[in-house]
This record gives sequence, C-alpha cells and structure tokens, in this order.
Amino acid sequence: MYKRVLIKFSGEMLAGENKKGIDLKVLKNYAQEIKEVYDLGVKIVIVVGGGNFVRGRELIDISRATADYMGMLATVINSLAFQEVLEGLGVPTRVMTALEIRSVAEPFIRRKALRHLEKNRVVIIAGGTGNPFFSTDTASVLRAIELGAEVILKATKVDGVYDQDPVSNPNAVKYRKINYKEVMDKDLKFMDKTAISLSMEYNIPIIVFSIKEYGNIKRIVMNNDIFDVATLVNSEENNLKIN
Repeated sequence: MYKRVLIKFSGEMLAGENKKGIDLKVLKNYAQEIKEVYDLGVKIVIVVGGGNFVRGRELIDISRATADYMGMLATVINSLAFQEVLEGLGVPTRVMTALEIRSVAEPFIRRKALRHLEKNRVVIIAGGTGNPFFSTDTASVLRAIELGAEVILKATKVDGVYDQDPVSNPNAVKYRKINYKEVMDKDLKFMDKTAISLSMEYNIPIIVFSIKEYGNIKRIVMNNDIFDVATLVNSEENNLKIN
C-alpha cells in the first residue's frame, strides 16, 4: 500500500456535467473517496486546478501572465470548497497556497506542510507554483518531490493514456504502462512536458486513472489491479499497449 500520495484533480472535474463552477454532489463524492483513503492511514496531498472558472491560455485578450494569475486564484476557490466538504466528513485539512492570501489560507512552506502531514492532516495545495507560465500539473510534480510523495495520482475523465485522442480517433491505442521518454517523443498531451520532464528526472511514477468509477483511488492506493489506468515510469522496458 502506498503511504504518501499526491492526488491531482483538474478544475473541470469539480464542475461535473455543468462544465463551469462547482457541482457539490460531484465534490462530495470525491471527498468521500478521499476520506476512505485517509481512514487507511495514508498521508494525502491534493492539488486542484482552476479550469472550471478560468483557463489562462483561453483568455486571448489578456496577457498570459495576468491570465495565469487569475487561474491561480481560481484554484484557491476550488481548494476552499474541497476543504469545507472534507472537514464536513471529519477529515482535518489545511489549504496552503503559493499566493499569499493569509485571511483564507496558509502560505505554502515546505516544512510546515510536512508537519501537517505528520499530524495526519490532508494538505490541499492551491495557487499552482505561484508563478505564471507553469501549469498545475507541474505544480503537482513539484510538490510531490518536495513533500516526499511516492506516487502522483492524476484523476481524469478518460480511462487512461492513448497514443491519439480516443474521442476523435476510435482506433487510438491505449497504454497500460509507458515510459516518460515515449510520452515526450510522441508528444502525448494529457500532461504538459515540463511536468513530465520533472517526473522523469526525479523518478516519480504517475498513475493516470478514471475518476468516474467510484473507489478507484482506494484500489490504486491498495495496489489492487485496475485495468483502466496508465502508469508512467522511467524504465524503457515493458511498455504495454492495449488495442
């Protein structure tokens, strides 16, 4: 069983079918899954995106830096909502942000975050890296390295990683296991290259899985075999494609 994990949720995941904003029913389901993993004694770090409110790269009439800061603020909104629901289930949490907003969240300080984990608190990371031009995927890898996570769990709406977009190409090939180098060479776009490169350098596995099936997080943490995942590793051996 994994003892310390980082779970990445995109902002869009929190919107459910609404596409924008927060669907509280969906958020409560995710929080209940987190609680079940927390009750196993696993140390949990959560990174939440902000795409359900703002996607920086889509604001073409606003400078990229400003748009990215707007996106960082959106992650704070999502993190506070996640905290409220988790604590309603009896799970102690702390929201820590790379942006200084002391009235609603603590500034991210690595040693303090580690202390929260030692005290069995779920740490929710907001504000990305605190810098424009970096995605929350990159922030996830960075915080995983800093906080000693054994694995990054990337929750998605699709059932793994494909060599092409499975929506537009029904013949897309699915990977069960793939190494970082092939992800970079094939320019697979489920995660940005900066995040992939950082994961490769520090040898942190990433498990991409579908959040649609309830209980997948717990099954992965307990190392139960799940078909609908893709594991990214450094090894160039045993790349497994599934037609």
